[in-house]
Amino acid sequence: MAEELNPFKIAQQQLEHAASIMKLDKQALAILREPRRTVTVNMAVRMSSGEVKTFQGFRVQYNNARGPCKGGIRFHPLETIDTVKALAAWMTWKCALADIPFGGGKGGIIVDPKKLDERELESLSRAYVRALGNIIGPETDVPAPDVYTTPQIMAWMMDEYTNIVRHNAFGVITGKPTEIWGSEGRKDSTAMGGMFVMREAAKLLKIDLKKAKIAVQGFGNAGMYAYTLSKKMFGSNVVAISDSQGGIYDPDGLDLKKLEDAKKKTGSIDGYKSKNAQKLTNEELLELDVDILIPAAIENQIKKDNADRVKAKLLLELANGPVTPEADEILHEKGVFDLPDFLVNSGGVIGSYFEWAQNLSNYYWSTEDFYNKLDKFITKSFNDTIAMRKDYAGKGQKISPRMAAYIIAVDRVSKAMKVRGWY
Repeated sequence: MAEELNPFKIAQQQLEHAASIMKLDKQALAILREPRRTVTVNMAVRMSSGEVKTFQGFRVQYNNARGPCKGGIRFHPLETIDTVKALAAWMTWKCALADIPFGGGKGGIIVDPKKLDERELESLSRAYVRALGNIIGPETDVPAPDVYTTPQIMAWMMDEYTNIVRHNAFGVITGKPTEIWGSEGRKDSTAMGGMFVMREAAKLLKIDLKKAKIAVQGFGNAGMYAYTLSKKMFGSNVVAISDSQGGIYDPDGLDLKKLEDAKKKTGSIDGYKSKNAQKLTNEELLELDVDILIPAAIENQIKKDNADRVKAKLLLELANGPVTPEADEILHEKGVFDLPDFLVNSGGVIGSYFEWAQNLSNYYWSTEDFYNKLDKFITKSFNDTIAMRKDYAGKGQKISPRMAAYIIAVDRVSKAMKVRGWY
């Protein structure tokens, strides 16, 4: 039987598995299996050539029992409604695990932004907000950047929403430039949160981060910051990294400037040169004999056919959905300490919460305050997850870190729905 790779069906499988372990009320499960609202919009944009093109976009508001929906906007040529629904579900659990006052949402447009000029990109960004202006807002649904969207795009979107409501509404969107009250520290908060989780997990597993060998799949925003922060904060040795074209492995460690130079020159890190550097595929990178593996690229990278070949002691899911449910079981059985995406990469949404709170209160913090608060929030999430595992182990049931995190998050959301009278 073929492995399920549809992201939303995977999200539902994970939820149902957690629900069976925690014996979740069937009424609550029925509500949580599907998003509360799914919106499809078609936007007509006049291109620079004078031609009018139509683009399809989505917004999914998965659950708002604990607060306004929260989630990024993706611009991608292969965007699908099922991907957006899955990410909105994961955002629901991510916000609940972090214990911040948000529900889960996500959005996207089917477009290759690299094929648009700046004027076209701005027009499309504003059109998306006009199409959804009646369902987003600081108290209802708060978008943010995601794949191929930027602080500049968030600035245009915030400005368009301001035009609709006729007053400045900085809190409608997070991930904005600091000139219009984006938050200090937000830019690298996803990777920074992942580093705090890595620190705590290394203590638990007795991994010396100064001697640890790390492989990072993905050289985008999260992957690049994971590289730089792991070296800066802990002195770790990143021996492998990859992008969509392939990867580089050097047992002596990689040089960031050479990686960046190769990327600028060829559009890929494929041109990286050093004495002992070896080229390898993204698949081969996942199977390297390293202490810590950080998937920071796209979903479904570790599946049932390669999970048994993962050699890392610690797996930190900085990407969304990099491990399938069947692979998750294999990793758990062989003793890989796999920490789930909605714990590891929750620094991004925690940082968005900080920005939103600052916008609403009109009181702003330093970068140091931001990082200190982020450390407290995400470390608590890690400790809560480990405590839940121990709790179930005490009952004679071994559960993975993912299921422990799911149980915490689903319990918090279902209790909020219960006291509100939803079931």
